[in-house]
Amino acid sequence: MKCLIVLVANAKVFLPLSKIKSESQGYLLKSEKAIEISTENSLESDSSNRKVNTLNLSTLLDSLSYRDFRWIWISSFVSFLAMNMQMITRSWLILRVTDDSPLALTLVTLTFALPMTVVSPLAGALADRFSRKKLVVFSQASNALLTIIMGTLDITGVVSFWHIMVIGIFNGSLMAVNMPSRQAIISDIVPDDKLMNAISLNNSSMNLTRVAGPALAGFLILFVDTAGVFFIISGTYIFAALTIGVVKYAPTRKTNGRSTVGGDIKEGLAYAFSEPILKGLFVMTFIPVLFGFSYYALIPAWAREALNIESDGLGILLMLMGIGATVGTIALAAAGNLKHRGIIMLTSCFAWGVALSIFSQTSSFTVAVPFLIFIGLTSSVYMSMNMTMVQLHSNPEMRGRVMSISMMTFGMMPLSAVPFGTLAQRIGTADALFISGALLAVFTIFFTLFNKTFRNMD
Repeated sequence: MKCLIVLVANAKVFLPLSKIKSESQGYLLKSEKAIEISTENSLESDSSNRKVNTLNLSTLLDSLSYRDFRWIWISSFVSFLAMNMQMITRSWLILRVTDDSPLALTLVTLTFALPMTVVSPLAGALADRFSRKKLVVFSQASNALLTIIMGTLDITGVVSFWHIMVIGIFNGSLMAVNMPSRQAIISDIVPDDKLMNAISLNNSSMNLTRVAGPALAGFLILFVDTAGVFFIISGTYIFAALTIGVVKYAPTRKTNGRSTVGGDIKEGLAYAFSEPILKGLFVMTFIPVLFGFSYYALIPAWAREALNIESDGLGILLMLMGIGATVGTIALAAAGNLKHRGIIMLTSCFAWGVALSIFSQTSSFTVAVPFLIFIGLTSSVYMSMNMTMVQLHSNPEMRGRVMSISMMTFGMMPLSAVPFGTLAQRIGTADALFISGALLAVFTIFFTLFNKTFRNMD
């Protein structure tokens, strides 16, 4: 047998030639296979990277792939459009009826906001006990009826201040019924990993109407007067009810048939404040409502004092905040599942307070513009993330009651303007806004330092 001498590490090894050929061929086959596998892995990796990039680009509209959520988004847009149009039209009517009384404007605003605080716990219990879709349809249809009554009183010339007050109370109560159910429906339809995207898109519809609603109502008042706009708004509410009515979903919620509505409310409050994360989220809803949203009430006075602008300039300022808020919610929707959400929320809230303080001391329209956009952006990012985390950390059968607590804090928003409005009369609107923003930033820092659970929240 022929042999081949192979030197390995200076040692002479005698191996059969046939065995060497066999092993060489095996080695070549293994090498080729390894190269082939490596190539396939590389191709799969490239394909995966391209897929990830594609997903990132499509994340913005991810939740709209769900049929029911598309209808919810349309209904929310139309409902918020009607609400913002109604607020402007009602304010214009109040000024006409009361001879331009600012006190009357404040009182009617309170009649809309206070019922949200009082009725929200009951509305949350109903949302966990009955069909959330039917509750939203009921609230929208009832608002349409009330708006028709308002338009009829207006067109016949018999409308008075007390009419507007009473209808305002009912409008606020129906809003308290609408919001917890509408928000909770989203988590019934969209999976948890897409919930932030869905809530951000839903909030973007509200922010868009903050820009379009007042402008549209003001334009229509010129042609059909306030009465005609009320009738248009009622039709808009009816459309919102019809669009939510076509939503088809079957939520799976555990309900205790033996419990009472009062027992449900008590159970919801006990549950919400026994959970450390939920408790922190509610505290960090109350702080921005108390200190961060004071500019809503004070910005008209600030605009007159600091910039000496008229109503058209004020409209532009409000529109800029709406644009910033829309950009913030759309960016959040496109971001997908973020990590370190607690830190992001606290950072955005702190930045919101700092920006508000700096903005209050500006005296140039050009300088004020970027700050207004930034305030709108940071506030919308914070509130959208807060709503998302409240729902993610709530049991499905509790989400209506938990969301109603958030609505209670929003109902307190006009009340927060009272102390800062009083302060503005004494020291000036700019300084009052500065203190408001500074307190928001300071309280956020203190909360961050003493709440590790919130900081570590993902």
